[in-house]
Amino acid sequence: MRIATWNVNSITARLPRLLAWLERTGTDVLCIQETKCTAEQFPAEALREAGYESAVHATGRWNGVALLSRVGLADVVEGLPGGPEYDGALEPRAISATCGPVRVCSVYVPNGREVDHPHYAYKLRWFEALRKAVAEDAGGAQPFAVLGDFNVAPTDEDVWDPALFVGATHVTPAERAALAALREEGLSDVMPRPLKYDRPYTFWDYRELRFPKNKGMRIDLVYGNAPFVAAVEDSYVDREERKGKGASDHAPVVVDLGV
Repeated sequence: MRIATWNVNSITARLPRLLAWLERTGTDVLCIQETKCTAEQFPAEALREAGYESAVHATGRWNGVALLSRVGLADVVEGLPGGPEYDGALEPRAISATCGPVRVCSVYVPNGREVDHPHYAYKLRWFEALRKAVAEDAGGAQPFAVLGDFNVAPTDEDVWDPALFVGATHVTPAERAALAALREEGLSDVMPRPLKYDRPYTFWDYRELRFPKNKGMRIDLVYGNAPFVAAVEDSYVDREERKGKGASDHAPVVVDLGV
């Protein structure tokens, strides 16, 4: 079974590439972030024709998450139970479902913007709500994973130049402690250590030729519980999908399971 996560940075803009990628890779379940559309605008019919059921939680231009599955889609939960509001609204940043033998949760964690910005405090509250929401599944017997754009680089190895990020979001002790709190609930980062590939970043800014220069960050993660991790046969960043015209600024992260 092949499961992946991908911040597509607008599913409308990325649809041709997405359909081609699904066909080429044979992915069974895909967690999508940053759909940048309403639920009504989501291309469910085009994906259905490609063999995928869809579950989407999206309200407009910003944010938005979705799940695609060709192995079943059941017990869908839209949103983050107990999640905080920002500017008086519950943003569409999480969606969960059971897909075949595995339960997955697609998340688009708030960016945080700047350390002294209200969005940073919101990000930490959101992480705490995520920890509480996944605790039961994390400790269960069913393979379970939280996949998505976490907007945190777990270690200094996961940014191209740690010195440039001092005092900035994505690398602060509080954000990394939030990831550690998830791990304490029974979840593990499935990317192998030592790293199978040199600098397997998942995000490269469009500006300043960051991708050709490999000035990136690893912020798209897969955190699985013990049954999920035990089933992992391979995991990798599909860096090739970041190349060429019309690419997202994120690359897919792919996990192969022996289930």
